[in-house]
Amino acid sequence: MTAKKKWSAEVTEHSNAMDLEEHIFEADDPKKIAASLKRSAEHSDRRKAEPFQSAMSMLNFYINRAGKNLPQARRKVLEDAKDELRVAFGRPEQD
Repeated sequence: MTAKKKWSAEVTEHSNAMDLEEHIFEADDPKKIAASLKRSAEHSDRRKAEPFQSAMSMLNFYINRAGKNLPQARRKVLEDAKDELRVAFGRPEQD
């Protein structure tokens, strides 16, 4: 059986915008995910947008590419990471 990767997995693993901590989207702590994304975005010299936008875009990309295959508990952790990312960057929370 040949393991063929999807283009979206390739983007997540080898983003030209940011160097991501390995397996960060598998973490169970939303604060850890947010802190790692913030660190990656702030240290990247290849991103095209502001650090907050780059970090949030990568998180949204991961959530969206998983789609219906993302278990409810995992989706909750990642959605909570969005709120933690807003806090980390001093952005107002969304209702």
